Amino acid sequence: MSQQTLNPTSAALVPKAGEAGLLKHLWWNFTDTYVVMKRNLMYFVREPQLLIFATVQPIMFLVLFTYVFGGVISFSTGGDYITYLMPGIVIQSIIFASSNTTVGLSLDLSRGMIDRFRSLPMSRAAVLAGRTAADTVRGFFTISIMLMAGYVIGFRFADWGTGLAGLLLAVAFGYAFTWISATIGLLVKDPEAAQVAGFIWLFPLTFASSIFVPTRTMPDWLRAFAENQPVSVVASTVRDLMTGTVNADEITTSLAWIIGIVVVFMPLAVRQYAKVASR
Repeated sequence: MSQQTLNPTSAALVPKAGEAGLLKHLWWNFTDTYVVMKRNLMYFVREPQLLIFATVQPIMFLVLFTYVFGGVISFSTGGDYITYLMPGIVIQSIIFASSNTTVGLSLDLSRGMIDRFRSLPMSRAAVLAGRTAADTVRGFFTISIMLMAGYVIGFRFADWGTGLAGLLLAVAFGYAFTWISATIGLLVKDPEAAQVAGFIWLFPLTFASSIFVPTRTMPDWLRAFAENQPVSVVASTVRDLMTGTVNADEITTSLAWIIGIVVVFMPLAVRQYAKVASR
């Protein structure tokens, strides 16, 4: 990738907050982030099999759980299982998509892309911000296709307004998880190790949650964890919104988890990126 692809070649054109003003400096950061995001999205366009497999997996989960386990699990949920399952699969898909950030950053490190970015007159924040934004867009595309599959199976929003609000909350949750994945990707520099590290921490959060079954069916020791971890909290909120119920306390708690994750892991990722880039 050439310097012209990402930014002007002259370092003198890079604005500094004290010289160009805060607004111009923010605009510079935004445009650099957009270019890096576009670069990452173009990779998925040129490698469409990545999107295909990322979409097939959650659809397989949806179909298998609906038709293989749905008859039994319906007794626990007390209603149509697809209505219970669909919001949970949305959360599972968006957080699984966030693991791509781990692999993507580790690949950039192993290929020397981080060193190339350092040599360009561009915002240092754009590398991480562009990556997390691109992977969030990819996650949104995945769950959009999956919602179409759910529509065929029989899922319907009780109310389109609250349903779309639930979808936006799920996307925001996925964005928060990309910062956790970014931190892991910068710590685990080998792409093969990153593939394992990117998924292994997601499994206990996903399956020990209310995504597939109500937490009341779990043992007490597991139920205490499942009911108070962020995946269950956000999944329950998204489920209520998609089925037409607005619970202000649940929404507040979910937003608190999302903001808290970003506040904690964004600085950690930036700090680790600074360490890696300085070597």
